[in-house]
Amino acid sequence: MVAQHGTRPGSGGPPVRYEAIAACLRALAPRVLELGATVHMPRIGCGLAGGKWERVQPLIEAELLARRIRVTVYDAGA
Repeated sequence: MVAQHGTRPGSGGPPVRYEAIAACLRALAPRVLELGATVHMPRIGCGLAGGKWERVQPLIEAELLARRIRVTVYDAGA
């Protein structure tokens, strides 16, 4: 999953690309369903990419949870 451009904020804002996160999750969903799998991840896009969880979480809800895919998100340090 590549959803950022670089690792440091520049004049264009943080390197995270929310539309790329959504596209990656959308592409992942059919394969997860085919395998009968679940998804486990950290708070993607919110580390070096500089994203905001309040923008990423709705993407996960729309692309995975809406398709009844079980998702577990792990918090750093938890």
